[in-house]
Amino acid sequence: MTLTETGQPPAVVPDYRGANLATVVPALMETPGRRPLWLPGPVSTAEQVVLLVVDGLGWLQLAPRLGMLANISQLQGRPITSVVPSTTATALTSLVVGAPPASHGLVGYKVVVGGPQAPEIMNVLKWRTKSGDARSFVDPGTFQACTPFGGVSVPVVSKADFAGSGFTVAHQRGARQVGWSQVSEMPIDVARLISTGERFVYAYYDGVDKIAHARGFGPYYDAELVAFDRIVGDMLDSLPSSAALVVTADHGQVEVGPNLVELDADRIGGISMISGEARLRWLHCADAEADAPERLAAKVRDLYGHQAWIATFEEVEKLKWFGGPIAPAVRARLGDVAVAAYEPVAFVEPSDSPDSRKLVCRHGSLTPAEMFVPLVACRGRL
Repeated sequence: MTLTETGQPPAVVPDYRGANLATVVPALMETPGRRPLWLPGPVSTAEQVVLLVVDGLGWLQLAPRLGMLANISQLQGRPITSVVPSTTATALTSLVVGAPPASHGLVGYKVVVGGPQAPEIMNVLKWRTKSGDARSFVDPGTFQACTPFGGVSVPVVSKADFAGSGFTVAHQRGARQVGWSQVSEMPIDVARLISTGERFVYAYYDGVDKIAHARGFGPYYDAELVAFDRIVGDMLDSLPSSAALVVTADHGQVEVGPNLVELDADRIGGISMISGEARLRWLHCADAEADAPERLAAKVRDLYGHQAWIATFEEVEKLKWFGGPIAPAVRARLGDVAVAAYEPVAFVEPSDSPDSRKLVCRHGSLTPAEMFVPLVACRGRL
């Protein structure tokens, strides 16, 4: 089944059973010599593995810039697919729990939850709704049912500010948080953990994503990639040759800039809520009749079909965008009609903050720039 109409590009549907973010961690945590062949060669027999996740660095952004990256250009590997939506909350969860979004249920940046008075939209990364901190009524320890890192207590080297947040608890519960305040600490912490015998270390860096959102692609972005390349070099210089450093990302980016498309709820009609994010919106039907989603999709397709793939929830499930059947509790977190941009535009709506409207690069949809991420590796240099 395909939704692509005349003039529309094909959507990149994730390879959830093959080389995909959801299969990376289980593959890396496998016994040396038994790891799947789609992993980079330097990983196959490595006794210890460091997985360095860089937020927001897509393969199509990395490949043309390898000439300026002395360390990353030495890594071997290939692109793999992210998940749907190609957004941090969903992709990082799939990565650490080793399961597609349909299984873990963190199915977007902004999802519907039961608020104190009525259903509300929750920002998953901030774990907040319009009522405030959602931890008092949305338990992050149970909201996501899959077990992170296969039940192993893995050390996570990440910003100290992230420890204890709702999203961290939801997708990394049971992990050992090793927080850093300055990025220069990161390679030191990773090397120390490997020297003490850790078989698998997870590290996370968010600088590339932040620069892309704020500045777009250009000299600031290139400078940030060079800075990240130095982090990679410092890690390689501090790791033994028996250990492999693996670099991947949660999603890529599309430069949108001022190309904002206002979702006109009054013009469309029949919408009770809007969730998701600017590159993949979910429209929620106000009408409970069985054919309401199809009628809404037809209206939206007429208005925005020249810029986005339009699909009802049922079509999305059949296309396996989320990697399988979706349980009723997870279904309630999503809307009835998806608006997934393929043009470099952002679909904005009245509740979006002024700051969010200023983002230059964005992600969340199924274009190659957003969906393909690197999976590259090298052995340590000691």
